[in-house]
Amino acid sequence: MNFDFICPVCMDSLKKTDGTMKCENGHCFDIAKQGYVNLLQSQKSSAKRHGDDKLMVKSRSDFLNKGYYDILARKISERVGELICDDMRLADLGCGECYYTAAIADDYPEIVIGGIDISKYALIGGSRRNKSISLAVASTFDLPIADGYCDCVMSVFAPYSIDEIKRVLKSDGKFIRAYPLEKHLMGLKSVIYDKPYLNDVDRSVPDGFELMCRDEIGDVISLDNNSDIEALFEMTPYYYKTGSKDQSKVRSLSSLKTEIQFGLDVYRKL
Repeated sequence: MNFDFICPVCMDSLKKTDGTMKCENGHCFDIAKQGYVNLLQSQKSSAKRHGDDKLMVKSRSDFLNKGYYDILARKISERVGELICDDMRLADLGCGECYYTAAIADDYPEIVIGGIDISKYALIGGSRRNKSISLAVASTFDLPIADGYCDCVMSVFAPYSIDEIKRVLKSDGKFIRAYPLEKHLMGLKSVIYDKPYLNDVDRSVPDGFELMCRDEIGDVISLDNNSDIEALFEMTPYYYKTGSKDQSKVRSLSSLKTEIQFGLDVYRKL
């Protein structure tokens, strides 16, 4: 069973035909050779580049493939497993290269999974991880998903619209949110900044939901080569906010220890 996307123009259902996705009103969207479909409405954005660029995608893939964040991937998959239901449909918003999504697909092949990201470069990587995941380039603020279609929606460090999540979730549907806690990557920030700061954390429960469970997941990771250190740095927003002088501090490192600290919430739609 495939995860069904809808037409972003008229909201009609899409059918796969000869390498395209097409609705009954004639709107047609090409399926890329890598397997994803581009459903992003360009007229709704003036940006020339959407989402993460090639460098950030490659750096994140290189870093995650080393297993540094496996502790989070395992916990997310565990929580999803507790929510299993018949014909379960799950959407990962801002799925990136599907590192966390693929872990779920591997553990629970019976779940029908769709991944959405605004970066086509990320989805090219995601298409390589698990062919069973349906992928679409789209905005997480304008989801090409029918009302009440999903049993579960997840967002791992990605921006989202809570109104869109409520719209696409079934009654009693679940929303899984992963986010960095106060001391996440403090070791890296201590290298970059003279006065490293704690992350701001929003622990409020979204309107229209109740909190089912909350995990705090933490560890200290040791990076023993500059390639991994640079990959970590380049996959974070800090890289794009840091001048060349402070970037050089990271370039010169041969080892790094840093905290990783995640919050993981599961909410139920009321």
